[in-house]
Amino acid sequence: MSPKFFAFLLMAVCPFLLASNIIIGAVAVRTIEPFTLAFLRWGGASLVVLPFAWKMLVDHRHMFRDQWKLILLTAFMGMGISGSGVYMALKHTSATNGTLIYSSSPVIIILFEWMFRGRKVSLREVIGILLGFVGVAFIVCKGHLETLLSIRFSSGDLLFVAAAISWAIYTVLSKRKIFQSVPTLAMFAIVGIAGATIQIPFVIWENVVSDTWPSHAEQFLSLAGMIYFSSIGALLAYQYIIRVLGPSTAGLVMYLMPPLGILMAVVFLGEIFRAFHLVGFILVMSGVLLATFPLSLLKKARASAVALPE
Repeated sequence: MSPKFFAFLLMAVCPFLLASNIIIGAVAVRTIEPFTLAFLRWGGASLVVLPFAWKMLVDHRHMFRDQWKLILLTAFMGMGISGSGVYMALKHTSATNGTLIYSSSPVIIILFEWMFRGRKVSLREVIGILLGFVGVAFIVCKGHLETLLSIRFSSGDLLFVAAAISWAIYTVLSKRKIFQSVPTLAMFAIVGIAGATIQIPFVIWENVVSDTWPSHAEQFLSLAGMIYFSSIGALLAYQYIIRVLGPSTAGLVMYLMPPLGILMAVVFLGEIFRAFHLVGFILVMSGVLLATFPLSLLKKARASAVALPE
């Protein structure tokens, strides 16, 4: 099998891996508390990749030592607020709502890059950002304007909004120039370890109060799925696609995640896809596509069509 063909196969699988975190998480939080779940997910995933990343970690140890505050902040946003926040949200709202709201992260990333990194934003991107936010608002208020006006929101939906914002901040921080020289696997390991570590005080509190440390086979299966599929599998597949097909083509994976995530929520969790979900989906995905779709792909496709013999 050629690398390119394998990469295209992974493009069909990767959206399922990315969406599986919310789907598996919706089941896992029924018996495992959110901070404990986030701790076990990121701690377990980091331990699995640690033997393969160890030499890279040693090679870049001076950078990690000098930038420990930035690494902790990055982990706090990505694995702290966003990681455990998603699982807390799933105790109060549906996986369908969460998938739709979380899929707005790309337009929030553009907004933050404009605010904090001086990124130029085109009119196309501005319209996309506005559409994405309108779509999120529509989902949060479940299609009822009076909910928006009276500020009666689901706590779970608001937590997903906070998680999406936090993930956007994590992404912007991860793009810092100081991190670009570090291999992906090493960054995954060090940020994952930091992310698991900051959960420890909350994990102790959760297990003193409710004693929900996993002890059943079903719980360990959920954790294994989150570690190997949602974390390591999704990362390695996405990085392989980037390396073989390029970042623009790899970015198309993110557009497939929301519809497949919703499909999985309906099939595996028995959730109902309602009219306001459809409207919110159209608005959010229109905004994300408008703001982030790589125009270079369209130019390549147009050039290929012109080059085809008659």
